[in-house]
Amino acid sequence: MANRLKYLLILLICAAAHDVFAQVGGSNRFPGQNRNDPVYSRDTSRNALRRGESQNLDSVRMREENRKDSIVFTSKFIKVTSERLLMDSIQLFPLDTGLVNFENYSPLNQPRNPKISLGYPGVSQRDLLFNPRKTIGFDEGMHALDAYMVNPQDINYFNARAPYTLLSLYSSLGGSKEQLFKTLHTQNVKPNWNVGFLLNFNGSRGYYSTNGILAQNVSDFTAGIFTWYHSVNKRYNLLANVLFNNLKAPETGSILKDTIFNSRQSSFNKTGEPVRLPSSFTNWKSTGIYIKQFYYIGHIDSLNQGKAGNKNVLPTQRVAYTLYFNQRKYNYLQNDLDRYGVFPDYYFSAGRSRDSLNVMHLQNDFSYSFYLRGKSLKMVKNELKLDVGLTQDFYKVSQFVADTLINEFGRKEIKPSRVQNETFQNITLKARLGYKFSDRINLDGNINQIVQGRNFGDLLYDAKLTLSGGPKAGRIVLGAYLQSSSPGMVYTNWISNHYIFNNNFSNQKTTNLSFNYLNDMLQVDLKAEYFLINDYLYFAAQPGGIDATPKQYGSAINMLKLSVGKNLEWRRFHFDNYVVYQKTDNANILRTPEVYTFSSLYYGATLFNVLNSQFGVSVRYNTPYLAPSYAVGLGQFYNGPDITFTSYPIATVFFKATLDRTNLFIQYDYVNQGLFSNGFYTVNRYPQMDKMLKFGVAWTFYN
Repeated sequence: MANRLKYLLILLICAAAHDVFAQVGGSNRFPGQNRNDPVYSRDTSRNALRRGESQNLDSVRMREENRKDSIVFTSKFIKVTSERLLMDSIQLFPLDTGLVNFENYSPLNQPRNPKISLGYPGVSQRDLLFNPRKTIGFDEGMHALDAYMVNPQDINYFNARAPYTLLSLYSSLGGSKEQLFKTLHTQNVKPNWNVGFLLNFNGSRGYYSTNGILAQNVSDFTAGIFTWYHSVNKRYNLLANVLFNNLKAPETGSILKDTIFNSRQSSFNKTGEPVRLPSSFTNWKSTGIYIKQFYYIGHIDSLNQGKAGNKNVLPTQRVAYTLYFNQRKYNYLQNDLDRYGVFPDYYFSAGRSRDSLNVMHLQNDFSYSFYLRGKSLKMVKNELKLDVGLTQDFYKVSQFVADTLINEFGRKEIKPSRVQNETFQNITLKARLGYKFSDRINLDGNINQIVQGRNFGDLLYDAKLTLSGGPKAGRIVLGAYLQSSSPGMVYTNWISNHYIFNNNFSNQKTTNLSFNYLNDMLQVDLKAEYFLINDYLYFAAQPGGIDATPKQYGSAINMLKLSVGKNLEWRRFHFDNYVVYQKTDNANILRTPEVYTFSSLYYGATLFNVLNSQFGVSVRYNTPYLAPSYAVGLGQFYNGPDITFTSYPIATVFFKATLDRTNLFIQYDYVNQGLFSNGFYTVNRYPQMDKMLKFGVAWTFYN
């Protein structure tokens, strides 16, 4: 039975992969992966062992027939870590191969971080909930495609005693509305040297893309190679990666028919619905090389976790150096006349735009760390950590537009014209102080301050106190941060065909207080956050207009955010829940729902004695809110007309299972379309997904 199911999976993958490679594309990150999560795939803490995972014994038959030993390689031979987990020590964790969140492959539909978007994976998006950016320094202000971008800090590093390959395919059945394909391979060249590569493609066409017009298809491609090397004595570590992102997203201005959901017969063929700009799109490219080296000086402690190969190295001193070079290009191409009033105006050309922003970034980061701890290593306590560092960021920024010029023969030509060109740098001082009173009390403080350069005065002060009461009592995390960040370039100094801004805004200031209670045994996660924002920066238009313009709100804005996650289990039934409540005193500016919920009810069973499976239904819902609009060619969501769309639950029925080394799912997304409404919006003018049957396969190889 298992072999027959395998052959069926092979046929499905081959059939769907043909369409994916026909239109190159990609998502920037693996499904369900958080930036702070050390493990690529899914949680396996409560999953039963699959067949073959305990069969790492010599095969008697192979020994007799071939006169040599045979080992069945499994996930036990693969360990994984990340740069964040290597900051203070060398920590390795088992590879995750489970099913949790496997079906939520899209960055737009993560249960605890949902997005609003122009309709489907690969197009412009932003967070549905209030999540302010926690960064300082130079910022272009372009973040509409960030969810699909792979950055150096997103890379996981491996210690693979056997070659490890993961092939993943996610697709809609009966069409190419959503199509994503991902490849990850890694292996050890030597016991202390690992190399690997990743390839991600996204060729999604969406729901309203006109057949035959390539510009209306998402075409994302991400490639990267990475390596982790450490000396035999583990004093020297090297992390390096080279990443290339090429993201192309259509910017059609949406379909002309604003009554598409008035009835089920509103559209005979949605792929034939005319759009405002059929051949306009944005294209982001990013190429970077990242090298981080650190060396342990003096005595090295080690904390044995009780299992072979799981010994954590604890340094007493460390020096580190990071080199990062990145070239980013943000291009917008308009190839249509604006017949339907998508743009507020034009400054260089009415029917053709070639707006381009080029940013070259060179970063040098130096740091020194000192650790002072007690003699007992069974339980690290009375540990003092001090980090000091300096970061130099050098930038070269150029901006181009397509302008009509007169050549030497007196004829008009449209050529690129450089309208901005500058170089500058920032010097940032960093310090981190931590004290671990015991394994139950830990205090951390971070200081980041720009002391010289274009963004002088930017700062981020962060503090966190962790109080642990054991497995039954759980732990409490108290946090606070103070941030002052310069306005992004798009707010202050921007020149393009349809938008020109020249503003002098103050730094945006954010003060945050948070309380977080976590109990793994009870599966509870409770968090309360308070934000005080001064000089808030946003985009808005005149009443009834489309002239998106940077604004700064001079008074204070308050935001209270409460979130609760609770998972329930009874026998084989599971009920996972996540609820967020947000309350602000200025909902007209912070356009976000007051309540958001996600619930998943599913039943776990083993079918045919080979399929470790789960099947159930998930429902997400948010209360109505003032919907933002989207500025084509600018890449910004803005506060436009005061439109509030009715909101109803969105239900998905799913089945997912593990077969040997393969995870698979099939789901019917938005299965309740037509029950409460014929469709829904999250952004003004941009209709969202229709009901759709999807499937996904993640196939793992260990040799």
